[in-house]
Amino acid sequence: LVELGYRGNGEPLKREEFDARKKAAESFRLQKRLAAKTLASAGKDLGGSPFLAALAEREEANRNGKLTSIIFIRTRNGRGQEISGYIDYAHRLKTENFEPYFLRVRVLAPRPSDMSFYNWETQTCTSNTTPNFQVVSDGDSGGILFKNKRDRKIVCVDPKA
Repeated sequence: LVELGYRGNGEPLKREEFDARKKAAESFRLQKRLAAKTLASAGKDLGGSPFLAALAEREEANRNGKLTSIIFIRTRNGRGQEISGYIDYAHRLKTENFEPYFLRVRVLAPRPSDMSFYNWETQTCTSNTTPNFQVVSDGDSGGILFKNKRDRKIVCVDPKA
């Protein structure tokens, strides 16, 4: 490289030193990647809950970015108000610890920060774009559509459509 006119500000390494540093960097990167792959559903007893079993089945693919899932939930909040919403499962997995849900300590419920949220008693409605989906309002039918940001496919969540 010096013959070709390339100069660096570091001191030159012998081939053995370079190979040793390269091998150490690769092993550190591999170790870091393997350590981050622990799933929140790993080792949990999910018997009796088909919903949690389905979430656990999709967890790894959603974490890796190979799959995106939209969850619709209609339930009651702590005040007894009926709420519903669409949740971007992959985004929630990245922003929140899901172990309490798989341990059944907490119940998965929609939030105003999710893709779509509606409180049936207070008539509060919110819609937010996530890293995976863009919320599209369908003015003709009065419905809601979600556009995947990767493949640009539109997901129609209307069961009558």
